[in-house]
Amino acid sequence: MTGLFASGQEGKRIFHKTNDEIELIREANLLVSKTLGLVGSMLKPGVTGKVIDKAAEEFIRDHKGRPAFKGYGPEHNPFPSSLCVSYNDIVVHGIPGDREFKETDVVSVDCGVELEGYFGDAAFTFAFAGVDEMTMDLLRVTYTSLYKGIEQAVHGKRIGDISFAIQDYCERQHAYGVVRDLVGHGVGRSLHEDPEVPNYGKRGKGPLMMEGLVIAIEPMINLGVREVYQDSDGWTIHTKDRKPSAHYEHSVAVKKGKADILSTHEFVLDSVKNNNSLQEVSLKS
Repeated sequence: MTGLFASGQEGKRIFHKTNDEIELIREANLLVSKTLGLVGSMLKPGVTGKVIDKAAEEFIRDHKGRPAFKGYGPEHNPFPSSLCVSYNDIVVHGIPGDREFKETDVVSVDCGVELEGYFGDAAFTFAFAGVDEMTMDLLRVTYTSLYKGIEQAVHGKRIGDISFAIQDYCERQHAYGVVRDLVGHGVGRSLHEDPEVPNYGKRGKGPLMMEGLVIAIEPMINLGVREVYQDSDGWTIHTKDRKPSAHYEHSVAVKKGKADILSTHEFVLDSVKNNNSLQEVSLKS
């Protein structure tokens, strides 16, 4: 599951991928990205999380993939759905249900896919037409911070360089709450691999990034305080003050000079542009 709980480990089993493996991970992420585009075309007031989850699972399986989230987790409480659908004050790990979406909702949709033995993982936070400007600014800042983190994902830098870039932009420049309890992660042959990728930290610290490392970078940023709590279902994570949260994610291969983004939001952005129920979310200038 994306938004992995932080354990404080330093990434002792880091797997570097070959170019062929990276292309297989790219294919898995392409299916994730297309699935998110499908979701974006379906989101309207009155639609439920269960409806989009069912459509996403059918789409993934029709394209020979397996929903990576469904059944993930402990045997006594596996995640029951193909998507994480997290609205308003839910940060991540929301279980799709029968609640109908409202025109004032922000909805983070997180998708993971296994395809030919490799995993893809990406997320996007959608904004319905009635979302206020204060919350829209949170979304723009969080979305921009994703790319500021990605800029640091190059050979020879350290994980802390990504972490610092996101924290500095969201917390120091814009005074939002950067979640500490959940982090990004390595991805590839498993849904979750080392190293952990926090959204806070110090430049020059953490595991060294080398070419072939594939990581999921995913800022989880709150409008209010950074603290969160877990619901009684064992999955759903809320902001402590119940203010909105935003979450964006790409899977990225570390390369020399410039990171290689393996997922894409192209399909999502196109679906939002053609959906009158949604507002477009752009990078902050």
